[in-house]
Amino acid sequence: MAGLSKRSRRAAALAAMLLAVSAPAWAQTDTLELAVKAAYLYKLAAFVTWPADVSEPAQPLPICVQGPDPFGPLLDRIVAGQSLAGRPVTVRRVSRLDPGTDCAIAYVAGSATQSQAQALAAVERTPVLTVTDAARGETRGIVHLLLDGGKVRFAIDAAKAHEAGVEISSKLLALAVVARR
Repeated sequence: MAGLSKRSRRAAALAAMLLAVSAPAWAQTDTLELAVKAAYLYKLAAFVTWPADVSEPAQPLPICVQGPDPFGPLLDRIVAGQSLAGRPVTVRRVSRLDPGTDCAIAYVAGSATQSQAQALAAVERTPVLTVTDAARGETRGIVHLLLDGGKVRFAIDAAKAHEAGVEISSKLLALAVVARR
């Protein structure tokens, strides 16, 4: 870490802590911002409660990436072998989201076949934690990733989450830069 600014060293330490791994090989080649965003997709799940009928312990917890995938194999590596409350975490790439799409968390990037707004509308009021990214537009899901002072932060719309049937932990709401209730 010699030659890095104090701020960069702190950001790298935070990313390692978020990922709960020490000095992964992929950290050398992938950007810190993408690594943190990919980690958030997985780590958010621990602070979300889904309705009982969609959170069966034996069923996988699917994280979907709709549209162009900015993470590539990074997200797969982060969730490899991980589980949450006994549910194995999986990653799926989809071109479209529909009400019946099997996703617990959906990173909504938008695509030529389905815009961000169309994808969000398709799963509105269904128990899917939608995640959008300010780097891909201002359309907002339940969680909206953004850069604030060079750091990856997130805003949460708790009312939208409630309408979707997912509950966000107050611990996560306290960490959000903006939490709409």
